[in-house]
Amino acid sequence: MALCLAAALALGVGGAYGTVLTASRSLVQQAVSVFPGADASVGDVVSADSEPAASSTTSSLTALALARTLAIKGRAPKTGYTRSQFGTGWKDPDHNGCDARNDALRRYLTHVVMRGTSRCVVYSGTLVDPYSVAVIHFVRGTRGIDIDHMVALSDAWQKGAQKLTYASRVALANDPLNLQPTSTRLNEQKGDGDAATWLPPLKSYRCNYVARQVAVKAKYHLWVTSAEHAAIVRILSTCPTLRAPTR
Repeated sequence: MALCLAAALALGVGGAYGTVLTASRSLVQQAVSVFPGADASVGDVVSADSEPAASSTTSSLTALALARTLAIKGRAPKTGYTRSQFGTGWKDPDHNGCDARNDALRRYLTHVVMRGTSRCVVYSGTLVDPYSVAVIHFVRGTRGIDIDHMVALSDAWQKGAQKLTYASRVALANDPLNLQPTSTRLNEQKGDGDAATWLPPLKSYRCNYVARQVAVKAKYHLWVTSAEHAAIVRILSTCPTLRAPTR
C-alpha cells in the first residue's frame, strides 16, 4: 500500500494548477488521519502543525442502508439550469462570520495562514487531496485548489433540485457536507459527473466519497438514476458498516 500512496502522490498537479510538494512522511500520515480509508500502514504518526479536519458525525444508518432509501428515476432535462439557481457567491450557513468556501479551506487544509480584518480569508495552506493524496500548496489568487460540490449542482438540478425552493438550493450549494477541496484538475475532470460516471482516482477514498453523495441526496430529497444507484451500491457493499455522515 505504501507503493500505492507513492503512486497516488505522483498524480498531483503542477504549473498553472499549483505546486505539488514532495510527499514527506508527516504529510502522508496527515492524509491517513484526515481521510479515513487511506493507508494507515505508512510510517509512524507525526504530529501536524495544525489540527486535522473534523471527522463527519455519523447517523444511525449505514451509508449503504441510506442509499437504498433513495428514489430511482431517470435524469430530468437540464433546461433552466444556471449556477445562479443555487445563489450567487458563497454564503455563511453556520453564521460564524466566514463564508462556506473559506470554512471548507480552513477545515481541510493544514498549515493555514489567515489574512484580512475579518480573520476569515484563507491566504495559504497545504491540502492532502483526498481524491488522489496529491499534496498541493495553496496560495489565494492562484489556481490549484477548487471547492468541489460532491453532488454537482447541475446533477442535483436534474435529479430533483429544480423542485426545491430557492432557499433550499442555496443551502445545498453551501452545505459543508457537500463541499470538499480538491485539485482544480480533478474538479474539472469530474464536471457534473455522478457516481456512475466519475469516481476519485484513489480507490481507498471512494467509500467515503460516495457515502457523502448519498447523505447529501438524502438530505435534500434528490433521486439517483439506475446506473448511479448500481454504482453506489457496488462501492458501498465493500464497506457495509460505514455510517452515513451528517456534516
